[in-house]
Amino acid sequence: MARKTANDDLLAPLTLAVGQEELLLDRAVQQVVAAARAADADTDVRDLTPDQLQPGTLAELTSPSLFAERKVVVVRNAQDLSADTVKDVKAYLGAPAEEITLVLLHAGGAKGKGLLDAARKVGAREVACPKMTKPADRLSFVRGEFRTAGRSATPEACQALVDAIGSDLRELASACAQLAADVEGTIDDAVVARYYTGRAEASSFTVADRAVEGRAAEALEALRWAVSTGVAPVMITSALAQGVRAIGKLASAPRGARPGDLARELGMPPWKIDRVRQQMRGWSADGVAVALRAVAEADAGVKGGGDDPEYALEKAVVTIARAARSRR
Repeated sequence: MARKTANDDLLAPLTLAVGQEELLLDRAVQQVVAAARAADADTDVRDLTPDQLQPGTLAELTSPSLFAERKVVVVRNAQDLSADTVKDVKAYLGAPAEEITLVLLHAGGAKGKGLLDAARKVGAREVACPKMTKPADRLSFVRGEFRTAGRSATPEACQALVDAIGSDLRELASACAQLAADVEGTIDDAVVARYYTGRAEASSFTVADRAVEGRAAEALEALRWAVSTGVAPVMITSALAQGVRAIGKLASAPRGARPGDLARELGMPPWKIDRVRQQMRGWSADGVAVALRAVAEADAGVKGGGDDPEYALEKAVVTIARAARSRR
């Protein structure tokens, strides 16, 4: 979720939303507009792109009105403003108008950093909207969505939803809202599977889970569905590698250790420790070694070392599923 500074007054003279996650940037704007309209239903909102904010435009928009109307002026992609317009904005920041809230959306980074620094110097209310590139960030986002909706969702359900939907934050938010609206009681992974079964089956992590559990037929079915729906082969080999490595890590961990301690030592959330414990029951040390070699061969195969990436994946899945039964 977007992170805010200590100044959390939505009607502060200046809000600075920094980052490249479009959903979070839009929410930052929506929150300010909602607060302004709660204070004055007739609030005038101007949403501008850099080409629409020419030198002198900001002065016109923020000039005193006979009716003293509340106004929200939103400037998107502020890092792309022309040098002359940046001068106008900086001048305005030194003497902001009453009843006007300026919202600057800035991508961050080196481009337009002077404006970013100037906004921070005057004590702007800042909202961080970073691009969520890591699965852990998206998992945290999903948890936050359910928490904001006042709903309880199990860790497995949150993970299943991320696996099923992928990296599109808008789709994740929409899925959370749908589940929160439609489902009574705690949202678990069975509910997620029922709503998003086609997409969940196409997940690379579902392929990996079925393979390390020794369920070859189900793993192959999930693999074929994943490939047919456009899941990149390299994502599947990556998921297979993570699944097998998790088995190996937990197998070599001290016996009797508590899930919380293991989670910290192995870099896994506690709920995943429990899942991997269930998955590793049929594994042996030799089985882990065989599976890791199969993943390495498949990885080479899908990256140009073979003629048929799909066959390389199928071979790896079957080998891993067999290795999962090496102690039986």
